[in-house]
Amino acid sequence: MLISECTVGYVDINPSAKRTVLMVHGWPSLWSSWSNQIEELKNDYHLVVPDIRGFGESTHPGDVESSGTINDIAGDMACILAHANVESAICLGHDWGTQVCYEFARSRPDVVEAVIGSVIPYIPAHGDYIPMKALVPMLPKLAYQLFFSGNTSDAVKELDADIRRTIRGTLRTVDSAPPGHFLMSGETFLGAWDGVEEIPSVPFFSKDEEDYFVEQFSIQGFKNTLQFYTNGNRYLSWEHAHSQGNHTIPQPVLSILPLDDPVADWEVAAKLLGSGEFIPKLTTKMLPGAHWVQIEYPREFNAIMREWLEGFSRAGGPPPSSSHDEL
Repeated sequence: MLISECTVGYVDINPSAKRTVLMVHGWPSLWSSWSNQIEELKNDYHLVVPDIRGFGESTHPGDVESSGTINDIAGDMACILAHANVESAICLGHDWGTQVCYEFARSRPDVVEAVIGSVIPYIPAHGDYIPMKALVPMLPKLAYQLFFSGNTSDAVKELDADIRRTIRGTLRTVDSAPPGHFLMSGETFLGAWDGVEEIPSVPFFSKDEEDYFVEQFSIQGFKNTLQFYTNGNRYLSWEHAHSQGNHTIPQPVLSILPLDDPVADWEVAAKLLGSGEFIPKLTTKMLPGAHWVQIEYPREFNAIMREWLEGFSRAGGPPPSSSHDEL
């Protein structure tokens, strides 16, 4: 489908179901990263699963400094649902896709009836804008974002040089982890893998799944996928939400956070961000696993998701009081 200057593709499954789940991927990912959740929900829910702008065959206007803000992508999601004849949906997100779901829920409560956010917590825009360079001293494994934002052309050149190596170097698990200093440089993303001639295959992918990722990221390369990290887009995303002032997400929210993400301790980050203060109907669950927890631990992830969804369906949402649990 055509959205403004972009052609955004999505997979549409079981459109006759009563309730819709919109699945929004993060970086570097694709619609197919939801394969385990698609199998879990496909018989009971209408599933709308896009490749967001700049990923796979979904195109991009080409300016990652001013097109591809979180609210831009949330707007794309609204257009996709309208195109799929969906009036309202539950938004399921991973990584940056989670923040897209939160922004979509914040700005369009008439469309988003609930959120399932995995890996990252809600990042409210109620306070002052904080540049990435101010965060790195507290969260040193965000240093790679300085490389993505300050040296975008160099970052794209590095990421595009060997698509398979980039995919393999990024999509790791606790049991097949990257080097300890991965993500800690502001001058390179894959430099931690220097000296490793061939990075092992993605541990949770079949050969065909890994080949599909390589094929899809070879279409455009990574040049338009870094929209989440550029200084311009980060500021514009904050400015848009901050100026509107309504930072509370009143819908029911399930937050599934991993215990072993190399990027950050997201449970601690959620407390520092005050995420729960802006989500009165929040349920938080912790799972073992690294950044790709929905693929690394699909059975456990799906069980949490299914139980919460069934409670939501029975009662129009989970109990209003917040809860927290850990497996």
